[in-house]
Amino acid sequence: MKLSHDMHLAYCTNVHRGNTWKETFDSLQSDVLAVRQQVCPDQPYAIGLRLGAEAAVTLREPAELLSFQRWLEDHHCYVFTINGFPYGEFHGTRVKEQVYRPDWTSQDRLDYTLVLFEILEQLLPYGAEGSVSTLPGSFKEFISPQEVPDILFNNLISCSQAMEKMEKAKQLDLHLGLEPEPLGLFETCPETISFFTQLLEHTPDHEALLRKIGVNYDCCHLAVEGEDAASGLQSLDNANIRLSKLHISSALTSQPTPANLKTLENFVEEVYLHQVVMIQNGQVLKRFKDLDLALAQAKQPNVELGQEWRIHFHVPLHAGPGNGLGDTGKHVLDSLDWLAQAPEKCRHLEMETYTWEVLPQALRSESVVDQVAKEYAWTLEALRARGIHKLPDS
Repeated sequence: MKLSHDMHLAYCTNVHRGNTWKETFDSLQSDVLAVRQQVCPDQPYAIGLRLGAEAAVTLREPAELLSFQRWLEDHHCYVFTINGFPYGEFHGTRVKEQVYRPDWTSQDRLDYTLVLFEILEQLLPYGAEGSVSTLPGSFKEFISPQEVPDILFNNLISCSQAMEKMEKAKQLDLHLGLEPEPLGLFETCPETISFFTQLLEHTPDHEALLRKIGVNYDCCHLAVEGEDAASGLQSLDNANIRLSKLHISSALTSQPTPANLKTLENFVEEVYLHQVVMIQNGQVLKRFKDLDLALAQAKQPNVELGQEWRIHFHVPLHAGPGNGLGDTGKHVLDSLDWLAQAPEKCRHLEMETYTWEVLPQALRSESVVDQVAKEYAWTLEALRARGIHKLPDS
């Protein structure tokens, strides 16, 4: 939906199943329009579209894309951003570290991302701003930050150059947001700045690159790292790194008491990675690739567990997990506080709680449509309290 300060708010449709375009469109017809009816029935409604590679190839076909454009017009909807992080299947099967494949060393990743921008270029009106979010280059298990191959940087530069050409006919502002994530090639704000420093060494035109490539700041991910939102966001801004999109999302937290560790076993599941960062005195003590590994380590004798665990498990914005567990909602609010002081820094906001299907049953007792509607209510109230308003219904 359209907000004051030329901002746009959507929820990411990666919460719904959909690998083929037919599956994706079916979820738009059913779930997305049902959410729209609850939260924004009389105003242009923004869709944060998730398109896998298979769906994107189908949608780029002129006849299919024209049909979708007409559907958007008929339902008073529009697309301003696309989630291009997951390349393939994202629900109902083991995703884990495969979500990072193909990474940015691959021609397939570059080609897929450019298809997303081609689609976005067709969907956007003249003079509009459009974003695509993507993975943080690769995964630390695949590539060391000290040994990043030139092809990864060169593919990102090729993407930025193609975007520049693509946007000219309609005077668009297209940008790609690299998304720091726990155990990604870069995961913290300092690592992000270091990566961009290396990236800029591969091109003489720093200004052009920084217009086209920025950061998709996921509040869940940076909160897991124990970072302060205002300091992190300001450091990115000071480094002239564009804030392409803000993912409004919250992570799971816990003190490692025996009772809480037992409760955390309910969050172990086989689809997504749930990286764990153990915090001690405000500093990172240890990192684990997945929650089950951290819980197994906790059962060993004489093991340091830290004072707090921060877990990459997206939990609902509007309601804490309970049972002794907490969330990082404060990081979201601190991020919005920072943005409210400089709303021109980022105009694309997207709620992203894609984990509905794998939440413990008590946290998904309502339908996904109702959950998303409640997340909208929470987010809109948080924005309103900071002077960012939903535009009046038309």
